[in-house]
Amino acid sequence: MKYWRKPLDEAAAGKSRGEIVVIVDRCKGCGFCIAYCPRGVLRLSSGFNKKGYHPPEVVNAPKCAACHFCEALCPEFAIYVVEPDTKT
Repeated sequence: MKYWRKPLDEAAAGKSRGEIVVIVDRCKGCGFCIAYCPRGVLRLSSGFNKKGYHPPEVVNAPKCAACHFCEALCPEFAIYVVEPDTKT
């Protein structure tokens, strides 16, 4: 496809905009973060946490847009995004 300008997703392709941190033992395995991630960055892990749930794991970190939607959805506050320091 031809665009009159470069799409924002294409311009940032390959650049990680955030690092997802999962507090594994706080997770209850609800899957909200996985189901509603707009970029499909997360999936259920095969391992268990101390509570016996499958926490999410990051499968494609460079696709993270640092939208913080996973943070907003998590009822247990078990996931958050750390944005890279761009000042240096």
